Amino acid sequence: MIKGHGDDLYCHGSIRANFSSNVYSATDRGGLLAHLRDVLDGIGSYPEPEPYSLERDLSRLYGFDAACVSVTNGATEAIYLIAQAFAGSASAVLCPTFSEYADACHLHGHRVCSIMQPEDLPADARMLWLCNPNNPTGRAWDADMLHRMICEHREVLFVIDQSYAYFSTAEVLDIASMVSQPNVILLHSLTKRFAIPGLRLGYLTATPSLVSKLRAHRMPWSVNALAIAAGSYLVQAGMPASISLEALHAEAERLRVAIASMDEYEVERTDTHFMLIRSRKRRATDLKQILAEQYGLLIRDASNFEGLDAHFFRIATQTPQENDWLIEALRELAHSEPTAQESQS
Repeated sequence: MIKGHGDDLYCHGSIRANFSSNVYSATDRGGLLAHLRDVLDGIGSYPEPEPYSLERDLSRLYGFDAACVSVTNGATEAIYLIAQAFAGSASAVLCPTFSEYADACHLHGHRVCSIMQPEDLPADARMLWLCNPNNPTGRAWDADMLHRMICEHREVLFVIDQSYAYFSTAEVLDIASMVSQPNVILLHSLTKRFAIPGLRLGYLTATPSLVSKLRAHRMPWSVNALAIAAGSYLVQAGMPASISLEALHAEAERLRVAIASMDEYEVERTDTHFMLIRSRKRRATDLKQILAEQYGLLIRDASNFEGLDAHFFRIATQTPQENDWLIEALRELAHSEPTAQESQS
């Protein structure tokens, strides 16, 4: 359930650039860090049992009632709350994608089936889980298509994870308009947008009746005091632009084109800053080990995503210098043959 995700930096020694997580490491957190230093003494007191103040801040930001938002310990807590609240449902999961959707469903007795396209939705499905833009592919599902499906399948609860929406070049579902849809829950991540994975801060938006049902399963104090303080600061600052999206997208395209120019690698098209790649010669687990041990570069072995084989890996765009390190390392490896040990692994 936890092993096999990206950002397993703690498992490795000296790493000079981390491409394994979809968090952009060069995000400017200066203002946030200064604010957290000012409120650090708050860890001496209990936080709100439920983060209602931050939920009010978010609701004012989007212009809807606070009953339509629930703040969670990262988007992952939201995933498990939803699976628990609808225990025993028939769930379809659009693959390949983040494994926690299926893991949470299995934990709470769902009948889970994997589908590869939205039109493959089974007739008996009562929930559809999808990531938009999708992890690990970086592709966004067509917004008009999603709108049509939501309207045509009122019997299905659509759980749509928009954690990477901020980084996308494609249209995604509008948060404010979706809270009126009785069969939609949207997931959001401040963790990804502001590069604060250690704080674990996410939220979900939905109709008041859906949010109320989910809140009934939320543990008290699941969101810590520093996370609440960080969220309030970010919302009150107007969700500040901590990166240049234009520059990030341009750099992501430069990185994609550079790797795709090598015969060894097949690079998927992406609508965001991370991308899925297939190595023709090497298994992803071997490539990951070589890059970490010999080059100090960490990638995400994507072979454990359902529907992907042992040669897939995922990278997230980082700084131009770090990206150049990866390009050169992959180029060197593209011109070398796998060792006998690699071939036998």
